[in-house]
Amino acid sequence: CNHFFAAIFIHLHRFAMDEGKFDGVLLGIAQQHTGGVLSLMDTFFGFLARKTDFYVGAQQGQAEEIVLKVSRKWQTWCEEQHSKRKAEEEQAKRKRAEMEAARKKKQAEEEEAAKKKVQQEPKIVEITEEEEKAILKAQAKPSAPPEDVPSPPAEGSSSESAKPVEENADTTGEGKGIKPNSGNGCTTTWGSWVQTLQDVDARVNLGTRARARDLEVDIQQSKLRVGFKGKPPFVDGKLCQAVKAEDCFWTLEDGEVVAVHLTKVNQMEWWKNVIQGEPEINLQKVVPENSKLDDLDSETRQTVEKMMYDQRQKQLGLPTSEEQSKKDMLAKFMAQHPEMDFSKAKFC
Repeated sequence: CNHFFAAIFIHLHRFAMDEGKFDGVLLGIAQQHTGGVLSLMDTFFGFLARKTDFYVGAQQGQAEEIVLKVSRKWQTWCEEQHSKRKAEEEQAKRKRAEMEAARKKKQAEEEEAAKKKVQQEPKIVEITEEEEKAILKAQAKPSAPPEDVPSPPAEGSSSESAKPVEENADTTGEGKGIKPNSGNGCTTTWGSWVQTLQDVDARVNLGTRARARDLEVDIQQSKLRVGFKGKPPFVDGKLCQAVKAEDCFWTLEDGEVVAVHLTKVNQMEWWKNVIQGEPEINLQKVVPENSKLDDLDSETRQTVEKMMYDQRQKQLGLPTSEEQSKKDMLAKFMAQHPEMDFSKAKFC
C-alpha cells in the first residue's frame, strides 16, 4: 500500500514540473459540473475512493495530510501571484502619476518663461517694397553676407539650429486634428491612449469584468487585436507605425481594462493615432516631456526643442523662430545702413 502513496508523491512532483499540462482535460470535466467546485471535488475524491486504495491503503490520517499538503501548496502559489500582480499594478500607477506631475510642473515653468520673454521681444517693422529690394540686394552680395543669427532659446539647451518641423505638421497654421490629452494621446471609442517618443500605452475598456483566459490579445509588428474570444473585437486594425512585437505586452487591470504597452520601432516620431483610420491628434500641439530630451541625440533634441518653442510662440500670438530670425536680420541691416531712410516704415 505504501507503493500507492509513493506513486502519488511522484505524480505530484511531475505535475509541479509541468503545470497546465492537463488544464484542457480538467477544464472539460469542470464545465460538466454545474454544482461548482464542491461538485467537482466530490467527483474527484469519489474516484479515489472507488478506484484506488487512497483512503485505506495507509495509516489513518495520511490521506488527509496529503490533501492538505497539496492544497496549501497551491494556495501559497496563488497568493504570491496575486500579490505580484497587485504590486506591478501599483508601481505602474505610481509611475504614471509621477510622469503627469512632472509634465505639469515643467509646462507651468515653460509658460512662465515664455511670458517673461514677451517683454523683451523687439517690435515688428513694416517696410516698403523699395526697402525690401535693397535688403535682398545686400543679402545677395558675396562681400557682405549676413551674419548668423542665433535661434530663439529653448529650455535645457544653450543653442539651437533652425530645423524643419515634422512632416505631418501644418506650418501654415495651427495644424489639424484633435487636441492631444496630457499624455500626448486622446480618448477613443474603445478607451484611451498616451505616448512618449519611445512607446505607446493604450487602455481598452471591456465594459464588464473578465478573466485573462477569456480574452484574445494579439500584438504583431504592424497589427493589434483586442477582444473576447469568439466575439467581435474592440480593437482590430493596422497600427499607425511599426512596433517591436517582442518588447510589447498586455495586462488585465481590475478585470475591466486591458492595458497594452507598445514599443515603437521608430523612437523619433509621434503617432497620430493607434489604429490607422481612427481620428488623428494635432501633432503641433504635442508637448514632449523634457525629462526624455536627455535621451535624444544632439540633432534630434535641437529639432524637438525648436518645435516646442514654435508651438508656444504660436499659442501666444508671437513670431516663430523663422519669423524672429527675419526680424533680427532686418534690424541688423538697418543698423549697418544708417544712411537709408526708414522714416516711412510703419511699426506695430
